[in-house]
Amino acid sequence: MGDATNGKKLFMKMCVTCHTTEKDGKHKMGPNLHGIMGKTCGTVPGFDFTESMKKKAIIWDENTLNDYLECPKKFIPGTKKSFYGIKKSEDRRDLIAFLATLK
Repeated sequence: MGDATNGKKLFMKMCVTCHTTEKDGKHKMGPNLHGIMGKTCGTVPGFDFTESMKKKAIIWDENTLNDYLECPKKFIPGTKKSFYGIKKSEDRRDLIAFLATLK
């Protein structure tokens, strides 16, 4: 398991421009990520997901988030996400640890 404290710092550096994390928070360019672990991708109410995200229909967990965060456009071709990915596995692990705290 990663370092959630460092993961929060990484989130604030790389993700906060497009995502919120508070319970019942608003969507930005990307969906609110509160409670993402265990959810099916493309199903957060009130956010307009691409068809490719909806059709992928995977459950977000440590493995799927790791693969997605490494290279979003490779994991879900056709996604609108303009983020290029996080190359360092330690950074992905820490970010996922932070996301796992959002329950």
